[in-house]
Amino acid sequence: MIRLDNREPFPEDMRGAVLALGNFDGFHLGHQAVVGEAIRWARAEGRKAIVATFDPHPVRHFQPEAEPFRLTTLDQRQELFGEAGADAMLVFHFDGAMAGMHAEQWIEQILAGQLGVAGVVTGDDFTFGKARSGNPGVLEDVGGRFGIAARAVGAVLDGGLPVSSSRIREALQAGDCETAARLLTRPFAIRGHVQHGDKRGRVIGFPTANLDMANYLRPRYGIYAITGHLPGGRTVIGAANMGIRPTFDPPKELLEPHFFDFSGDLYEQEIEVAFHHYLRGEAKFDSIEALKAQMALDCDRARELLADRA
Repeated sequence: MIRLDNREPFPEDMRGAVLALGNFDGFHLGHQAVVGEAIRWARAEGRKAIVATFDPHPVRHFQPEAEPFRLTTLDQRQELFGEAGADAMLVFHFDGAMAGMHAEQWIEQILAGQLGVAGVVTGDDFTFGKARSGNPGVLEDVGGRFGIAARAVGAVLDGGLPVSSSRIREALQAGDCETAARLLTRPFAIRGHVQHGDKRGRVIGFPTANLDMANYLRPRYGIYAITGHLPGGRTVIGAANMGIRPTFDPPKELLEPHFFDFSGDLYEQEIEVAFHHYLRGEAKFDSIEALKAQMALDCDRARELLADRA
């Protein structure tokens, strides 16, 4: 699957495609329904299926001071869209010029002019354009003038409530990995390059692969049972601290996974850490020995919970 950029010339062989239009940050059950409809429609008519996403997220443009909230990176989204069957991911780089475009301009200049799409699929609550002037009804009415068909997909319900990125973020901030995984159809996962740290974990017998959380949502601080996806395709189980390490000074926010039965150099390599179960909150210990004893208990519990993944 290829990645396209709205700031670059659009390939001629991609014109006439069906476009799934949205943010699709978490690519949860609701997003999957929208993208799935676009892919089915495209396949039925022998067209390309493209999934659009925004980077930076429009929220970041309008609220630059907002706390980190991303559930995926562009690379993760590209892989997920490809696995779903899309032919391309189109990245809209959201800036002031795009924010100032009215919905009619969006349809005429971008969807019809730049992209030449034949069809657009959105969620039924999707809005776009300046002051949120566009919605599925506007897409259908205005798009029709330019030969663009439009379809809207209704919300996917879980427990009687719509599946949404907000619900997933709330679950993760409460330490509810299981609900987040159910709505995402996979565990929430952080991807990044392993950093050099202060080596304290190695000194006390629990070496960790430190990751910066970057733009990801911060799940509830504490200890988690995790899996790690390492270079070369290997998957390992472990336990991780997500937080500021209150026993040590100075406090420093990190994701620190400790992988069981693993030895090797991961520095500067890209890994992915998936959150399966929340074990306990962060705590400050009176001594290193007390910390080590609790970490041993945490690891035993994580092994127990992840026994079917070992």
